[in-house]
Amino acid sequence: MNIPTLKKPNVFLPLLLSFAALTLVLGHAALYGVVQEADEGTPAHIFQLLMLLQIPLVASFAITWLPRAPRPTMKLLALQAGAALAAVLAVVYFT
Repeated sequence: MNIPTLKKPNVFLPLLLSFAALTLVLGHAALYGVVQEADEGTPAHIFQLLMLLQIPLVASFAITWLPRAPRPTMKLLALQAGAALAAVLAVVYFT
């Protein structure tokens, strides 16, 4: 039976996007500090795009693999959700 692994693009791309979003938040906070701006800057828009791009990838992964291998798929979905949550919590922490 074929099971999903981290080698599948639908698995590692959302993780990569979450890691990029987290790196963006932490890097921006390290370089420029936490400054309340009147308008959202470019990093905020890039963060939003990175998080938004994950939705179709995760949805296609879930639709494809949940019927075939539910248990491994749920573990990988939890990993993807945890990575996205880490990026979002970094934004919440710095605002």
